[in-house]
Amino acid sequence: MIKKVAAINDLSGIGKCSLTVALPILSALKVQCCPFPTAILSSQTGFSKYTFLDLTDEMENYYNTWKNLNLNIDTICSGFLGSIHQIDIVIDFIEQNKNALVIVDPVLGDGGILYPIFDKNTCLKMKDLVKHSHLITPNLTEACLLTNKDYHEDYNEDELINIAKSLCKLGPNKVIITGIIKDDRIYNLSYDSIKNKSFLYGLKYDKRSYSGTGDIFVSIISGLITNNFDLDFAVKTASDFIYKCVSYTSTYETDRNQGVMFEMFLNDLTSINK
Repeated sequence: MIKKVAAINDLSGIGKCSLTVALPILSALKVQCCPFPTAILSSQTGFSKYTFLDLTDEMENYYNTWKNLNLNIDTICSGFLGSIHQIDIVIDFIEQNKNALVIVDPVLGDGGILYPIFDKNTCLKMKDLVKHSHLITPNLTEACLLTNKDYHEDYNEDELINIAKSLCKLGPNKVIITGIIKDDRIYNLSYDSIKNKSFLYGLKYDKRSYSGTGDIFVSIISGLITNNFDLDFAVKTASDFIYKCVSYTSTYETDRNQGVMFEMFLNDLTSINK
């Protein structure tokens, strides 16, 4: 039986991110992606022009219909949520699906800065969502925001593990802190509080940035964890996949807002076997 992942995120027609990458990647990993859209955009917000349709008012009707259909959701994976109300709706959805594995990407900021559309109240509400999760995937900025720590880029491995442990105290038993840049490498650190085990994995960083790579990372993690793959294996697989996509895309002169050419490497994911 193919497992189902409810992917809660926005949908952008242009710019490979959010649900646009979750659908093909989860499918390649042999799980069914059940899109739960929070908004529809003609193009992602990195572009100079885009239309935006907020679906907040429809979200409760959406998941209640799923409930009435008696759908069994194996995993819930939430990404960008544009308001405190949306966070509340996702918490309600989680509480209606108590047997589901819950993965939260607590999108709040980057580069040491809270995104302009958010404030301290959003951070507090995001902590409420994190309480309901089993695994979270914050970047270093978001990890610091959630644990009330000062952001800087010189944390050593032991300090990062301590941040991960502090995040686990908020609710999840597993954490992946992403996008840790040190010297000429970029690292992802995972921590499993049940096993008291950490895993730091780094690859060469060429200082190229593309939209949607974080969504690709979380989609791969979600698909693999849903199918009971080991956390360390999931982190390595997702990191290697993104590295390959970025390296290939960088050989072309493309707008970073278009995202990476991940389609060229989906066979890497479909060939993964337990």
